[in-house]
Amino acid sequence: MSRPTPRPRSDFRHFLPIDTRWMDNDVYGHVNNVTYYSYFDTAVNRYLVDAGALDIANSEVIGLVVETGCQYFSSIAFPDRIEAAVCVARLGNSSVRYELGIFREGEPLTAAHGHFVHVYVDRQSRRPVSLPAALRRALEPLVSGDGQETR
Repeated sequence: MSRPTPRPRSDFRHFLPIDTRWMDNDVYGHVNNVTYYSYFDTAVNRYLVDAGALDIANSEVIGLVVETGCQYFSSIAFPDRIEAAVCVARLGNSSVRYELGIFREGEPLTAAHGHFVHVYVDRQSRRPVSLPAALRRALEPLVSGDGQETR
């Protein structure tokens, strides 16, 4: 297996500026690893809300994270300004694999990048459902490469 390397901005389709917060730093003086997952969640859900594909309080279909991972390349710390980047690596029938990057503002390569998989479920039953048309339309512009699943 080859060693992961930072990814360029061109790998991603959407960018969300985020200001780091004092509380994001840990005792070692950099943003704690768990905080990157918060940035990932913020970037995806902000995109979905802005695209009209997610009403946090009322959507009948919600995404549950079933898999996640992150690789780190360089430290970020408060008061850095960052950009959380998003693309869709796989758009399935009931699931989406998001690829995410964290860039120091203006930097060409990721300080960290990772992924998570949402399985979309009925809010009440928590059973998987097909992606609603509005959600699929919102996600299609984020698809990179051959991220479409044919099912």
